[in-house]
Amino acid sequence: MRPDDHQDTLLSALFRTAIEAVHPHHLIPQTVTIEKERLIVRPRDETVDALTLALTGRLFLIGAGKGAGSMAQALMLALGQRRIGGCIIIPSEQAVSDLSLPGVRVVQGEHPLPGPGSAHATQALIESLSQVQPHDLVLVCLTGGASSLLVRPSFGLTLADKTITNAVLLECGADILALNTVRKHISGVKGGWLAHHAQPAAVVSLILSDVIGDDMSVIGSGPTVADPTTFLDAWRVVEQYGIASRLPQSVRVHLQQGVRGARPETPKPGDPLFSRVHNILIGSNHLALQAVREAATRRGLRSHLIAQPLAGDTLVAGRAFAQALRAVRQHCSGPTCVLAGGETTVQVRGSGKGGRNQEFALAVAQELVGEAGWSLLSAGTDGIDGPTEAAGAFVNGQTLDRARRKNLDPTQFLRNNDTYTFFAALGDLFSPGSTGTNVMDIKIALVDPFGVEERSGKKE
Repeated sequence: MRPDDHQDTLLSALFRTAIEAVHPHHLIPQTVTIEKERLIVRPRDETVDALTLALTGRLFLIGAGKGAGSMAQALMLALGQRRIGGCIIIPSEQAVSDLSLPGVRVVQGEHPLPGPGSAHATQALIESLSQVQPHDLVLVCLTGGASSLLVRPSFGLTLADKTITNAVLLECGADILALNTVRKHISGVKGGWLAHHAQPAAVVSLILSDVIGDDMSVIGSGPTVADPTTFLDAWRVVEQYGIASRLPQSVRVHLQQGVRGARPETPKPGDPLFSRVHNILIGSNHLALQAVREAATRRGLRSHLIAQPLAGDTLVAGRAFAQALRAVRQHCSGPTCVLAGGETTVQVRGSGKGGRNQEFALAVAQELVGEAGWSLLSAGTDGIDGPTEAAGAFVNGQTLDRARRKNLDPTQFLRNNDTYTFFAALGDLFSPGSTGTNVMDIKIALVDPFGVEERSGKKE
């Protein structure tokens, strides 16, 4: 970020507001308390009654995801001095030494594609539950990223089979629902199977949503949630994206056997297994956006929240968002903050480096080329965008003019999926570091009918 750019500074501050609102150290104290040797869990949804469980047995703390470590630490504070066992899986880029979880093993796995570390970590997590009893309580910390960190191939499949399948699904542009439908049906831990491993203890799963619609059966591939999808659904995904020939033969055979009923289905709604399993949503993309909206109002800005979550192809979504910005600017009577959230998908065509937020930002800049009075930050709430250390990028009406002066062709960079190189050359990457949470992506834009760049005194 350029230090003389007041708009980027404001966008960064609003992003930090969003992160604080959905960070476990803020959410857990609001959700979990101990009262008279009883665990009280108060869902954010006020129409749902609080959950009360007696602490008569041992406590186990398990989990996986980009925010699982920070969630586990916040839970430790809420639980006080009680002895706790278990295992938490975090991404390899997060340091184990940064977490203080006495009695709980912290292990690392690979992300965004599973690897040997993920498989070994998952085995350690399952082993930590090997002696649970009916009076015990298992607390699960589940956030985005769990799908690649919590890995146990179904019987007869290998880690390589799963890795290839994941890579193919990501490259073909499958959305999170389609991707997780297949993942669940080649896994021994997703789609409700983790709840099976925690039997006969009671299970309370605290979930931070990173999916559109906050469907808990999709978040992290639903390891503690009854799975409504079937082997037939998984095979339809394979056919829809035309990827059967790219999948390992063992995976094709496995899925087809499942369709014929020769493989056990994932645990379904109504299974007695879930009578003592409680899945509770504690944070979401909507919560983050509402926090930004309130912060913008306190700063004297009008606000406009695009209610429809962003999804589908990144470039298409970026152009549609740009058109919405143009419409707001044409009709607003003063500086306005425009907000949207969701998770789009990138069609991988080139060999460059980048992520969906960087591609989204550049698509917006292309659509609004030459138009003044707007500025945008597109960023992932986990602090990471694709296989890069940046969370996203800043753009405004001058971005492509500056690029041309540096002989940077945005179309070429988009074609090669190399937006990281493009924005690095301009100094416009946004790199806040790992945030300790994950609720998809947010788009924060400032529009001004009087010209936001002119007001900021922005210079090249």
